[in-house]
Amino acid sequence: MELTIENKAYIDRSVLCWLASVSSENIPNVSPKEIFNYYGNKKIIVANIASPQTIRNIKHNQNVCVSFIDILVQKGFQIKGKAKIITKNNADFLEMEKILTKMTGGNFPFSTITEITINQIKPIIAPKYILYPETTEMEQIENAKKTYRL
Repeated sequence: MELTIENKAYIDRSVLCWLASVSSENIPNVSPKEIFNYYGNKKIIVANIASPQTIRNIKHNQNVCVSFIDILVQKGFQIKGKAKIITKNNADFLEMEKILTKMTGGNFPFSTITEITINQIKPIIAPKYILYPETTEMEQIENAKKTYRL
């Protein structure tokens, strides 16, 4: 499964993603991640800034789910895949680190990166688009701005 131009555009304009993992006791954990990006067309990368539970869970079970949306348009994507923890001795670490450090401006140190190989991509859209098909993205943006007082 590969990321499309549209998927990448939503990643670029999403402030957070939500990374879901599962503990060794089969307890789900969802954690917001601010520093994430795509890596090529088949991977999502996430800086492990304050992620001890997520890292423990991935070491136990590589199946994860990442969701992100444009909060104003209220559309985005859910991505499922296999995660692994990339350390500094991995050949790709430096290239991944450059992408993520550019986003942090160097203000959030991290020593590992979660790399997610994509297996499935599914759109997320606000129910209003389904219930009221005439809804436009501009209307949705205006409503969101009012709701969030922007």
